[in-house]
Amino acid sequence: MTNNIQQIVSDDFEALNKNVVSKLHSEVPLIENIGQYLIDAGGKRIRPLLVLLCSRAFNYQGEQHINLATVIEFLHTATLLHDDVVDMSEMRRGKPTANLQWGNPSSVLVGDFIYSRAFQLLVTIADMQIMEVMATTTNKISEGEVLQLVNQHNVAATELDYMNVIHNKTAILFAAACSSAAILANTGPSVQQKLHTFGLEVGLAFQLIDDVLDYAGDSKKLGKNIGDDLAEGKPTLPLIYVLQNGNPEQKRLISSAIKEGGLDHLDEIISVVRQSGALEYTRQKAEERIAIAVECLTVVPESPYKKGLELIARTAIERSK
Repeated sequence: MTNNIQQIVSDDFEALNKNVVSKLHSEVPLIENIGQYLIDAGGKRIRPLLVLLCSRAFNYQGEQHINLATVIEFLHTATLLHDDVVDMSEMRRGKPTANLQWGNPSSVLVGDFIYSRAFQLLVTIADMQIMEVMATTTNKISEGEVLQLVNQHNVAATELDYMNVIHNKTAILFAAACSSAAILANTGPSVQQKLHTFGLEVGLAFQLIDDVLDYAGDSKKLGKNIGDDLAEGKPTLPLIYVLQNGNPEQKRLISSAIKEGGLDHLDEIISVVRQSGALEYTRQKAEERIAIAVECLTVVPESPYKKGLELIARTAIERSK
């Protein structure tokens, strides 16, 4: 389905990919090597696609949407590099992570380079409102990362705590992609707010489904290790649901897993999560978010670009099947 979305803005998407390669250029070979490795690893580019679709949906005719989409992709890539170091991850998109290949210091520093290159591109766009959105967004992402760290191994974490983490860590960049494109296309504040909400809700749904797939998915298809979050003691929504609704034995198992981390009882934990109704509950929450997102698109004129935004919203849910 993602390929169908890319086809809607095929020329723009090709220009985006070329721009990503061009703007990652550095005279430092290590940066070039890691940058090329990240590009070759692929990815759906959902976040920059949101920029392209939103800007075209409001008839933007300039060229800066390509730079803006590249900024969003760079911010996302930089956070992934840093996340993998913090989480000590070894697989991303079906390939060894950059930190496994080149070490943690190299990954952190190249992540910093990509962050700074994003802000160099923002300067060329020369829009203070967009600059403000991106500065706020990167600050919120950092807060989300710290919140997640604080909640690690915390069996008292609530659903609200979890939602606050994914709001900042994941969803806020989706929101920034949409609202900044609306700013670039010179829409009014009400449209910008609606697109911000659309992106936010889609981002929340994506993360909710990611957390479902951590227990329901195939690690080869997902390109990550099933149970990664569990191994790190992260209280994601499926685990929080079991802690709040499971029987005493189930609660003890999940509580111990969050406190201690590791994968000693992975099969048993997966079985408990699947039988408890936690995955159905988490999917339902994702569907509620997408319903809100789709309602926000009433401000978008009918066009293939609007259809593309609706497809992205549907993709967030259908990844669970």
